Amino acid sequence: MAGFFKKLFGGSGKASSDVEKLVTETLEGLLERSALELSFESKFTAGTGEDGGQLHIEFSGNDEELLKDRKGQMLDAMQLFLKRVAQHHFPEDRTGISVDCGGYREENEAALIERAESLKTIALEEGKSVYYRALPPKERKIVHQYLAKDPRVKSRSLGEGLYKKIKIYPTKAPNPSQDEMSQE
Repeated sequence: MAGFFKKLFGGSGKASSDVEKLVTETLEGLLERSALELSFESKFTAGTGEDGGQLHIEFSGNDEELLKDRKGQMLDAMQLFLKRVAQHHFPEDRTGISVDCGGYREENEAALIERAESLKTIALEEGKSVYYRALPPKERKIVHQYLAKDPRVKSRSLGEGLYKKIKIYPTKAPNPSQDEMSQE
């Protein structure tokens, strides 16, 4: 019943600060036990309405490359771990948690967009479908959103499971001779 009144009348910002404290303590313990030469800074951005805000963790230190290695799998794993810890202790809180190291996420997004641009160019020049390698959902979303800005191409995900390929193909432009015939 308390959860109902909290949603109805709004709760205090205490839960989000508690999430930040929990995540900070968890990370300090994790880094201490792992003997990784890393430090981190956390920055909380308040949200609106149902959104609980965003907690951004930025790592720095001698072992940065370990976090970025293998396409950022360690960063993704840490982010997932911290989200699960926060969800376990504060199931009603909607604070998002993102983890980055040395601008890796931005570099990765730029590389995805650059490759999508080159594949889009090939698809338009050759007038046929091209395929992007299998990607996880988060990266596919970046590519689809980028390609959706250009009305000359379309994209769709193909495959089963978590990792799917992206098919990029030119849209069918109306044939001008058929339009002229239909007007007569």
